[in-house]
Amino acid sequence: MHSRAGIGRFAPATQRNPLKDIMRSALPLICCILAAFVATCSPTFEDTGPVIVARTSDVTLVQISEAGVGNLNGQTAYSAKAIQAALPGFTTEGLQSATENKTEWAIGAFNSDGFQVLQVFKGADGKIREVHGVTHHLQGPNGERIGMTFAEVGSRRGDCRVGRNLWRGMAICKSRGADRVTLVYAISQYAGPFDRLPPSDQLDKAMIQRIIWTAP
Repeated sequence: MHSRAGIGRFAPATQRNPLKDIMRSALPLICCILAAFVATCSPTFEDTGPVIVARTSDVTLVQISEAGVGNLNGQTAYSAKAIQAALPGFTTEGLQSATENKTEWAIGAFNSDGFQVLQVFKGADGKIREVHGVTHHLQGPNGERIGMTFAEVGSRRGDCRVGRNLWRGMAICKSRGADRVTLVYAISQYAGPFDRLPPSDQLDKAMIQRIIWTAP
């Protein structure tokens, strides 16, 4: 029988294997090389929270101008058929949305991928009254896009007023040189007072939430 004495912490020394010692000393270097290879060949992920989608885009599905929104204008009838005819490739669906003073029914216009691009509101004469652009894949008269900041657009404080009712805490501004186009800015973490615009350093960071065209 072999004695179990010496097994464990007082185990007798054994003869060292030179090759095994070389492999053991080289193991950290091999691991570093493999780690570098994996980092080079694999995409990099940082655990910094949820993925943030780009806030602006260079893709323009619809152009908003003083004259209208794409082919939508003051003569367009408020109907799904007329709106789809003016926006080839778009589909429509009824929805409810908040204007400044109330929530009302509108016709939503969706692109071929099913993303909502516009909200069209009815006027008293059976034609369209307003069109709200609600995606960054459209462009205003001066290149404005949803997601751009007040400072990036170059909006002027004197062209803005405070939002009321459902748009309280927002800045409502005219697009430069286009009286029928309004830019609605959301002011992050603004806690009032709501009867005035925030200080310039905070207003400069406000982001466009909607671009609105109003019919004549």
